[in-house]
Amino acid sequence: MREFHYDQIYRALLTPEIVALVAQIHEYKGEQNLFIEANSDVLTQLVDLAKIQSTEASNKIEGIYTSDERLKKIVLAKTMPRNRNEEEIAGYRDVLATIHESHDYIPPRPSMILQLHRDLYKFSGKSMAGIYKNSDNVIEEEDALGNKTIRFLPVPAWETSEAIERICKALEEAGKDPTFDPLLLIPVFILDFLCIHPFQDGNGRMSRLLTLLLLYRAGYIVGKYISVEKLIETAKETYYETLQQSSAGWHEAANDYLPFVRYLLGVIVAAYRDFASRVQYLTTSGFSKPERVREIIKATLGAITRTEIMQKCPDVSQITVQRALNELLKSNDILKIGGGRYTSYTWNREKV
Repeated sequence: MREFHYDQIYRALLTPEIVALVAQIHEYKGEQNLFIEANSDVLTQLVDLAKIQSTEASNKIEGIYTSDERLKKIVLAKTMPRNRNEEEIAGYRDVLATIHESHDYIPPRPSMILQLHRDLYKFSGKSMAGIYKNSDNVIEEEDALGNKTIRFLPVPAWETSEAIERICKALEEAGKDPTFDPLLLIPVFILDFLCIHPFQDGNGRMSRLLTLLLLYRAGYIVGKYISVEKLIETAKETYYETLQQSSAGWHEAANDYLPFVRYLLGVIVAAYRDFASRVQYLTTSGFSKPERVREIIKATLGAITRTEIMQKCPDVSQITVQRALNELLKSNDILKIGGGRYTSYTWNREKV
């Protein structure tokens, strides 16, 4: 079994590009903390929206779906799951809530990881919930024709428990060094977790939940307000590409963590930027709700959908947004693109 020396890996990651990304995140973190202290009361709707998007996106990556209406009811605990997919969605909802509310009391230890995995399947009653895999598994890739090929062979079942113990210990030891930034240690740990692939099912969703847990414990709580999982799902091809690049040679400790670390830091930067954009519209003084819709479209280069507008100002109802769009179309301030579910809008920059 390979050894895990996070101190050595950390030093190899200190490239100018990575250091610049970390510096950006530090700056955004400071700005976000100041905003939260002054405006905590206006952020409830962002939290609710992020919960829905995170639960939907993380399950969607694994091919787990339900209708938009059912998803919202499940996430808001207004209904019980009706089938296997909804059972897994409800389990994710509950683990996400646990991490949101109790992250300071959930250290990244094997026993905690097993407990979170058990809760992920609390509605399904699967026998493999909360236990490591008892048979070897593989990470497969499927092409457009449905042909499957093996992309990676994870740690065998008999080595899994010790491998998880080792990466948790490596993270704990590296975390004791005050000069080590957790922003670099977190993606290293997550990549190792995915390469170990400790469970028969649920490894991808667990990796995203653990990412949030570790970020929150380090003080980076942007994922409570902006869905990190949604950002990953939107660019999942890049997510899989960087996983493949960084896992090559992993068993021999010859892999390059840099592609995956760069990718995850980029996702965190994007989340903070999205947060800054959304709170700008939430706190704009002197603007009515229709005027905020107008400013959102005007500030967007290219087209924007009604759903995207509502995400930027979740306190504005769908009826108000549609009414504002109708008025802006009538005054020729905006242009309508497409139709039906593909309708989007853009600012009319040719208007004199």
